[in-house]
Amino acid sequence: MPANHTLGFVLVDVALFSVPLTAAVVGWFTNWLAIQMSFNPIQFVGIGVIGWQGVIPRKAEKMAHICIDRTLQQFGDLNAVYQQLEPQRIVEQVISQVNPRMDEYIDEVMYEIQPVLWDNLPLFMKSRIYRWGREQLPSRIESLVEDFGDDLNDLVDLKALLSRELKTHPDLMNRIFREAGSVELRSVINRGAIIGGLLGALLAPAWVRYPEPWLLPVGGFAVGFLTNWIAINLIFRPLKPRRFLFWRLQGLFLQRQPEISDVWARLVAEELITVEKVADAMINGNRGDRTRAIIQKHLRPLLDNSMVMKLGAQVTVGMTGYTELKKAMNHKAVLATSDVFGDPAFNRERAPVVAGVLAGQMKSLAPAEFQDILRPAFREEEIQLMLVGGILGSLAGALQFLIMSNVLS
Repeated sequence: MPANHTLGFVLVDVALFSVPLTAAVVGWFTNWLAIQMSFNPIQFVGIGVIGWQGVIPRKAEKMAHICIDRTLQQFGDLNAVYQQLEPQRIVEQVISQVNPRMDEYIDEVMYEIQPVLWDNLPLFMKSRIYRWGREQLPSRIESLVEDFGDDLNDLVDLKALLSRELKTHPDLMNRIFREAGSVELRSVINRGAIIGGLLGALLAPAWVRYPEPWLLPVGGFAVGFLTNWIAINLIFRPLKPRRFLFWRLQGLFLQRQPEISDVWARLVAEELITVEKVADAMINGNRGDRTRAIIQKHLRPLLDNSMVMKLGAQVTVGMTGYTELKKAMNHKAVLATSDVFGDPAFNRERAPVVAGVLAGQMKSLAPAEFQDILRPAFREEEIQLMLVGGILGSLAGALQFLIMSNVLS
């Protein structure tokens, strides 16, 4: 058999085997890289405008805001969510935390205003004040918690809370997406190899018939670009289940809406919208003045409504000292509120309640609304991710052509 015929057969064999194999590797690698570029780096790396930051860290605020808009829009508002937290349980938590420390809180307030007087006050007088404080606590706390529940929408800027937390901890949304979408992420990477291999199987005969130097680089670009495009669309399309022969097709992200909703909601409740962080936003956020005004409204009657305590306080500390005493009580109450809701056990106990509310609403979202939690942020970056895949595919095609040319020359 002539040598050129033998070379031709070898060329065909090598092309039919190596082109699909290389395309499968390219498909797997470009999808793997696209996912890595979605999560990393956490912070922008580059010079000026030239560089990269992971899609999810960069768009974390936007995605969190969309999630909250979608779920709260369905549920109603924060006040309705608050009712699910069982306000009576919150009252019990506050009383259980503050009551044992009531004597300590009163001591701190009095030592701040009149340390000498408080040191010299007879013990029976101190005991009476301590007892009076403990007796007043339950009714004051109940009315305070009720007021908070009625006005929670006006007291907490939830989007500002999310923005602050995600700026402070830009890796939070990464952790949420990695855990919630772990199954889908692995599937996308593995399917990249299958898609790349199938596209390579179409490219191999074309190159055998037209072994032009430009064909493998151009074909490689198409494989890398299309693999990323198909993979991204596999996550979100089709929106609703469709039958194709023996298969039921739906976007990977949408197929597991109930499971993803549970994981997403649990992580958001544990990491972002905790009782402690909401309480901190109420007190120290941009609407904190309203919260402090409510606390002051409920503390004022402690002294003003008790003639004995009011007269006693005015006699012992004077009118100016009486005003300072009320200010000190307000300040101590704000600090005590932070301490109460910072209790890790209470936060762990209430997190499943918040998660249950969020998960229930996420599960009830229509497919188009559910995919909008994630898709808008990615849509802005899809073309860049696909171009990166295309460039890598083109480089792999060029390298394969050079290797094959040298082997067969």
